[in-house]
Amino acid sequence: MTRTTAAIITGASRGIGEAIARTLAASGVAVGLIARGSEGLARVAGEIVEAGGRAAHRPVDVTDDAAVQAAVAELTAELNAPISLLVNNAGRIDTEVPLWQADAHEWREVIETNLIGSFHVSRATIPLMLEQGGGRVVELVSGAGARDWAKASAYTSSKAAMIRNVGHLHEAGFALGLRSFAVSPGTVKTAMSTSMQLHANRTEFTPVERTTELVLAIHRGELDSWSGKYLRVTHDSPESLAAYAALHGAPPEAARRLGIAPWGDDDPQLAEMLVPKPR
Repeated sequence: MTRTTAAIITGASRGIGEAIARTLAASGVAVGLIARGSEGLARVAGEIVEAGGRAAHRPVDVTDDAAVQAAVAELTAELNAPISLLVNNAGRIDTEVPLWQADAHEWREVIETNLIGSFHVSRATIPLMLEQGGGRVVELVSGAGARDWAKASAYTSSKAAMIRNVGHLHEAGFALGLRSFAVSPGTVKTAMSTSMQLHANRTEFTPVERTTELVLAIHRGELDSWSGKYLRVTHDSPESLAAYAALHGAPPEAARRLGIAPWGDDDPQLAEMLVPKPR
C-alpha cells in the first residue's frame, strides 16, 4: 500500500492556491493549507474533507516567521504524513507604476509577502523534507520575473528573486534529494490578475488546470529532470516536457536558468555567467 504523503500550500484560500490544493487532495495527497484569510481557508479545507480528501489549515501571515514555523509544525503533526511537496503560492502585486513613483511602504510589503514569505515557509518545511530523504519545492513565479517590465518593480523583483532561489535550492539540495521548480502560471483569472491595469481589457485567460496538472506531475516525480528550472504553463505541459526528455535526455544545465546573457562568445564575462556544472 502506498503511503500517504503531504503537501504544504500557501495562498490556499482562493485562486491558484485553492485549485492546486483541490487537485493534490483529489489525487490522494494530504494537504496543509496556509493563507491569511481564515474564512476562505476553512471553506476550502472543509470542502476537501467533505469530498473524501485529507486537509488541515492554519490562518497565517507568511511574513511572520514565528507563526509560520508553528503552523508548519502543527500541520505536519495533524496530517501525520511526511511532507513531500511545498508550493509557495502566496503573493501580491504593487501598483503598476515605475520604481520612482512607487509607494515605499507598499513596495516593502510586496517583497515581504512574495519573497521573504516564501523564505519563511521554505525554511520551516525543507528540513522536514530532508529528514525523509528529500522532496519537491514549487515556487509560483511569473513571466514578469523572467524579463524586464516598466511597472510593478516590487513584484518583478520578488519573482525574479524567487526564480533565483529555485536555482539555489537545486544547487544546494540536489544531492540531498531536493528538487525545485519555478512555475509561471500564465495569466489565470484571479482577483489579483483582474485588478491589474495590464489585464483590464483581457478576455482570454490561461486555464488554471494547466498549472494544477504541472504541479501534480512535479509531485509525482515525473519532471525531476527539470529541477532548478523555469517552467511556463502557456508553453510547457507535462507531456511536452516529458517528450523533450524522451528525445534529448535531460535538458542542458544552463537551460531555463536565470542568468545574464553574454554579448557573444568573446564576452570576457562569459565564464562567470555560466551556470554551475552538474554535481
